[in-house]
Amino acid sequence: MDCLVSAVGVDDEIVYSKSAALQTWLFGYELTDTIMVLASDVAYFLASKKKIEFLRPAETVKDENSIVPIKLLVRDRNDKDEANFKTLISAIKGSKRGKTLGVFSRDNYPGEFMDSWRAAIKKESFATHDVSPAVAYLMAPKEDSEIITIKKACMVSVDVFTKYLKDQIMEIIDSDKKVKHSKLSEGVESAITDKKYVSGVDVNQVDMCYPAIIQSGGNYNLKFSVVSDKNILHFGSIVCSLGVRYKSYCSNVVRTLLVNPSDEVQNNYTFLVTLEEEVLKSLTAGTKLSEVYDTCYNFVKNEKSALVDNLTKSFGFAMGIEFRESSLIIGPKTAVIAKKGMVFNINIGLANLQNKDANDKEGKVYALFIGDTVLVNDGQPATILTNSKKKIKNIGIFLKDEEDDDEEEEDEKVRTPKQQEILGRGKRTAVIESKLRSEQSQEEKRKQHQKELALQLNEKAKERLAKQSSGKEVEKARKNTVSYKNVNQMPREPEVKDLKLYVDRKYETVILPVFGIPVPFHISTIKNISQSVEGDYTYLRVNFFHPGATMGRNEGGTYLQPDATFVKEVTYRSTNTKEPGEISPPSSNLNTAFRLIKEVQKKFKNREAEEREKEDLVKQDTLVLSQNKGNPKLKDLYIRPNIVTKRMTGSLEAHTNGFRYTSVRGDKVDILYNNIKNAFFQPCDGEMIILLHFHLKHAIMFGKKKHVDVQFYTEVGEITTDLGKHQHMHDRDDLAAEQSERELRHKLKTAFKSFCEKVESMTKQEIEFDTPFRELGFPGAPFRSTVLLQPTSGCLVNLTEWPPFVITLEDVELVHFERVQFHLKNFDMIFVFKEYLKKVAMVNAIPMNMLDHVKEWLNSCDIRYSEGIQSLNWTKIMKTITDDPDGFFESGGWTFLDPESDTEAQVEDEEEEEDDAYEPTDSGSNIESEDDSEYSEGDTEGTESEESLGTGEESGKDWSDLEREAEEEDRERRNFEDDYTRTKDKKGGKEFPARNDKHSKSSNLSPSKHKSSRDSGGHHKSRSHDKHGPSKNKHSPSKDRHSSSSNKDKYSPSKGRDKHNSSKGRDRHHHKSSSSDKKRSRDESRDRNSPRKKSRK
Repeated sequence: MDCLVSAVGVDDEIVYSKSAALQTWLFGYELTDTIMVLASDVAYFLASKKKIEFLRPAETVKDENSIVPIKLLVRDRNDKDEANFKTLISAIKGSKRGKTLGVFSRDNYPGEFMDSWRAAIKKESFATHDVSPAVAYLMAPKEDSEIITIKKACMVSVDVFTKYLKDQIMEIIDSDKKVKHSKLSEGVESAITDKKYVSGVDVNQVDMCYPAIIQSGGNYNLKFSVVSDKNILHFGSIVCSLGVRYKSYCSNVVRTLLVNPSDEVQNNYTFLVTLEEEVLKSLTAGTKLSEVYDTCYNFVKNEKSALVDNLTKSFGFAMGIEFRESSLIIGPKTAVIAKKGMVFNINIGLANLQNKDANDKEGKVYALFIGDTVLVNDGQPATILTNSKKKIKNIGIFLKDEEDDDEEEEDEKVRTPKQQEILGRGKRTAVIESKLRSEQSQEEKRKQHQKELALQLNEKAKERLAKQSSGKEVEKARKNTVSYKNVNQMPREPEVKDLKLYVDRKYETVILPVFGIPVPFHISTIKNISQSVEGDYTYLRVNFFHPGATMGRNEGGTYLQPDATFVKEVTYRSTNTKEPGEISPPSSNLNTAFRLIKEVQKKFKNREAEEREKEDLVKQDTLVLSQNKGNPKLKDLYIRPNIVTKRMTGSLEAHTNGFRYTSVRGDKVDILYNNIKNAFFQPCDGEMIILLHFHLKHAIMFGKKKHVDVQFYTEVGEITTDLGKHQHMHDRDDLAAEQSERELRHKLKTAFKSFCEKVESMTKQEIEFDTPFRELGFPGAPFRSTVLLQPTSGCLVNLTEWPPFVITLEDVELVHFERVQFHLKNFDMIFVFKEYLKKVAMVNAIPMNMLDHVKEWLNSCDIRYSEGIQSLNWTKIMKTITDDPDGFFESGGWTFLDPESDTEAQVEDEEEEEDDAYEPTDSGSNIESEDDSEYSEGDTEGTESEESLGTGEESGKDWSDLEREAEEEDRERRNFEDDYTRTKDKKGGKEFPARNDKHSKSSNLSPSKHKSSRDSGGHHKSRSHDKHGPSKNKHSPSKDRHSSSSNKDKYSPSKGRDKHNSSKGRDRHHHKSSSSDKKRSRDESRDRNSPRKKSRK
């Protein structure tokens, strides 16, 4: 090539051309009707006067760095630019050999000016060479200013897709509308200039790269040259492609939304996302584009060879001022090497896939297509610039199966009024009935869903326990501490030889003289020491650990030889009297030993405590520091818990594989990405702090303690208020302070949000920050104080107060509500975890009016819940379950918490029958027996009438037998009442004065009460069982009547009930005797009483 020639004309239909792109790249502006000739020693521009004035500064600049001079020619319309054309052609001929022109062969602008120029060139018979690929490769690496512009274009693309297109499609699916693909595409075009969806850029410079492409319903073409058809949106696989230009620089994003995808579709989609990550890993500076393609093609071949034929022919192309650089395609034949700063549009798809689970014809064939704008880096994977989440949980739209039920209910509602029109006035009540039905249906749906969850719960728990190893945790044996491994290590100090007490700090040993021999005792064997002075003597008492001694939780340990003889204590006495010639009294040795033993003991205990803390620490990877200056970073943050006692600020920076917090003092805390279980960002809405919180998988150590929760926060405004200050609503200072606080809140929220987005982008969504839903929050007391508990997408948290409360819903087996009674203001909430060995979590004092709200939230999260009126002993319950999990699930599993279970009704009936079957015997004084029988007469009648209803063994009697028994009973009662009245008349009320009837009755009742309480299972005792029976039965997991008492013992929350349950179990045979036997025994007792009364008359 001897000279490069470029001519740009006017044509609204031509959106992209290499000539116009070169102009934009050089001048930042597109100059129409302009001819550019770049010779070896001069550059010519032929254009109108206005455009020449725009280029004039370039001509006049005399810069050392300028390689060639620039000459500007103004168009002359009089001779149709013939003179100008001659000047340009002579310049071409004077450049090098002057024979070969470098041109952009595809650029062919219409118009008189362009035609004249082409004719002038043709006359000279120059040879031409297409330089499009070379210029494209020259313009492909982007400068920093270009990258900033492309990032803004990407931001607009993502915003329009997320805030407009995705929401529109979701709304269409929710309301089951029929909307054409072309209509959606037109909406996107209007949305790109709407400030509601686009912010942070000049909307006047925003344009579409191509009309948005929406495809669904089996008709898919995974190219960017297609146009959205007029078919109606099908609720299956919906492919959305849209690209936005900002200041002439392009961006592009492609996402596939999946409605109710089957498992196979989800697996294919997840594989496609993984494949894109492989492309990004391969696309680094210095790699051939064909190698990138081959690497990823082989990856598909090895992982899922069946999908090879469905892959798109290329995996993307370079992009910049032009949307598609055809010479820089990631394909099998492109030998071009990628350079740092190049921007590619990665787009990978799977076409013509078969969906066997589809219910309709349109859903049988589907396609998956994802695409992003990425930036090539040096030595690390390409960076995604279009940060729009694309995991299955972000693009999957799962419609509930309850829709069919809703439709049926609506049909019923429609039918009901029509049927009642015949009844005239019935039409008015139809509305009320339909309203009530809809109100009940929500509660019914919830109950139905909970029943399904209850069935699944026990099955899943059984499977999980079967997979887990049955081996229990092995108790860690305490390491055997040895003072000296051999005699040579014994100190040769004079104190040892003189048989004095000597403390060897190096080996943490106390050498005590025993029977004239120095004996070493390791400091760990000493429990405590005490010193006392009595008269002229000082006593030092040393107590040792030994089997049978009371020890603290972390003291002592397992003894290797528990049957050996142990020294329990040793006491030494020494005189305080100083002999002549001695420097110090002998007791000074005991004083020194006492002080040193205390010091060594403290040091040893501290070291042991640290070792215990570190025992179950999981070793973390080493943090890989990123030297990139653009790392996401937040400054002036406090850390909780504090590294030291004093609170200090510091900065949090994201690196290659984790975060590093550096305090102003230089302390460092590293949190690795792979150790983060949950990451939360809580904005300062309604709070006085804004924070980032990390809930870790494994504890990390800093400040000499283990921590699973680490929080970084900063305060917003003043947490304290000056009450002495005069408050006035129109005070300028107050208004200014409020305004500055609002601005600070907005500034902090923007900074934290930007940090989170950058981290998510940098980690390829490995770290995703969850934000609590404040509007779904409810008050509760997980620790000491009442706080606002806020649900997130996968947790229940309180992060403002310390200690924090974080419950991951994935780990929760079920939730149980305690103390649910109408007369109580609050209830408690218990979280039982899938790992049964883990202690249950408890939230107290939740207001009763939040019960339905909490139930609805748990139901929407597919978490099983149950409720009861009592507080249960969860430690005992969980121990019973872990001791015998198979037996627990065989006896009904978690159904024992369900108040509406069938076992409750059975056990209640059984207890009523048992309690009513027993009556107290007549023994004691005559007065007691009379008044007791009078008091319990109504009860006796009640119980007898209940028994006569024919329950249990009585069901075989006919009516004639029952009537005859009733008559006999009435006759006996009348005789008894006559005898009783006569006896009372004879006594004449001397013992019981008439005016004190009330007191006499109460005094007569009290002995009977005491008597019955003394008797094992008296009448009043049985009645109290009746009262509390249902509440006990509520927690019985057993469905078998004969085993109910034993099961109640296992899961009963109170300990005192075991006695009653066992007595019931022993006496069950007696309780199940026939009612006729009971009556006979009562009749006999009455007969025994009546003659006794007669003899006293």
